[in-house]
Amino acid sequence: MIAAHGLTKYYGTKAVIKSLDFSIKQGEVVGLLGLNGAGKSTVLKILAAYLHPSAGYATIAGQRISDQSRQVRRLTGFLPDVPPLYLEMTVATYLQHVLHLKLGRTDKSQAMIDAAVMKTNLASVYHHCLGTLSHGFRQRVGIAQAIIHQPAVLLLDEPINGLDPVQIKEMRDLIKSLRQQHTVLLSSHILSEVTKTCDRILVLHAGKLSTLQTASSAALYCEVRDNPKTVLPKLAAITGVERVDSHMSAAGSYRLTLQTSRDVRAEVAHLICPFALLYLKEERHDVETMFHSLVQEGGKTQAERMNDAVYHSA
Repeated sequence: MIAAHGLTKYYGTKAVIKSLDFSIKQGEVVGLLGLNGAGKSTVLKILAAYLHPSAGYATIAGQRISDQSRQVRRLTGFLPDVPPLYLEMTVATYLQHVLHLKLGRTDKSQAMIDAAVMKTNLASVYHHCLGTLSHGFRQRVGIAQAIIHQPAVLLLDEPINGLDPVQIKEMRDLIKSLRQQHTVLLSSHILSEVTKTCDRILVLHAGKLSTLQTASSAALYCEVRDNPKTVLPKLAAITGVERVDSHMSAAGSYRLTLQTSRDVRAEVAHLICPFALLYLKEERHDVETMFHSLVQEGGKTQAERMNDAVYHSA
């Protein structure tokens, strides 16, 4: 549904994002996580056809954004970090105005407005002036304007920013409910909320992108005397193994790192014992630990960080 290829954006001589490649499937809720200033808003604005990339390209539902921006805008709903509200309007008149700008007047206009109001729980303030609403309700109106034309993709920039704990839970529940009809990409710098809301996480740091799973995962580290290249496809085929990396150490042995979602030690040991197993260790990593390791170590890949941590201490 969403795909980026070599996405790069310069502001002057500074590259905010560099050669980003990622894809998001239909129906996924994906978090774009990073420290303040990492480039999250820039990525969302490019996907929403608000900014042109300096290099690379992105597509929404197969349509190239730079070539078909009008069609892409109809396919996407965008909530910027500051909701684009006219504070002198009521919620009702504002949503009518937004829908007219996006689709023109149709015989389904009121039904579409009613659906957006129901999803975002705005009925109690429907005739209130936007300038009198709390920050939480303004965020809800911001999401209502993003979904009002029933887009396939939602791009939400810091949707929980500034909300109190009760409002954060309400917003989390709202975003989860939207997954039934929309593919959602949301940005945040709050790890705990992204973990609770999203299927997976894209971490943006130092201009690079890495993927973290929202569930805790494990890394299995092995060292063997002989070259295990013939068994690598079999290791990768084990249920629960998500990735296998192999390289030769300075001492001439071979080191393997397997990223797994379950305990596969017995199966791995059975396959690699003929290659003279020298070392086997499992380490579990929660999302918070992996995120902090990533941002503290200058954007190394997950395999590089895990190899450094284990083999340097072994």
